[in-house]
Amino acid sequence: MSLLAVLDEAVATLKAPLQENDRAQGWTDELRREVQEEISITRSVLRRHGTVMARHLRPRFDEWLDREDVRPGRLRHLVDDVQRLLLEAGTAM
Repeated sequence: MSLLAVLDEAVATLKAPLQENDRAQGWTDELRREVQEEISITRSVLRRHGTVMARHLRPRFDEWLDREDVRPGRLRHLVDDVQRLLLEAGTAM
C-alpha cells in the first residue's frame, strides 16, 4: 500500500466516531480531530508537492499520544504506522 493510500485510510478512520474501546484507551473526540487534521495536512502537502517532501516532515505522533496517555489499540497502531511510513519515506529519498 502506498504512503498516500495509508494516509487516506488514516484520515477516513479518524473521521469516524470513536468506539467505546477507543475512549477506554484514552482517545477523546478533540484529540481524534486534531490528529486527523495533522495527518490530513501532511497528506495534502505530499499530494501537492510530491512524496519527496516527506524528508522535511518530522512527525511526532508517538510523543503526542504518550503525553495524552493514549494506550495501544487500533487507532494508536494506525497512527504509529503513519509515523513509521512517513519517517521511512523521508529517509528513502
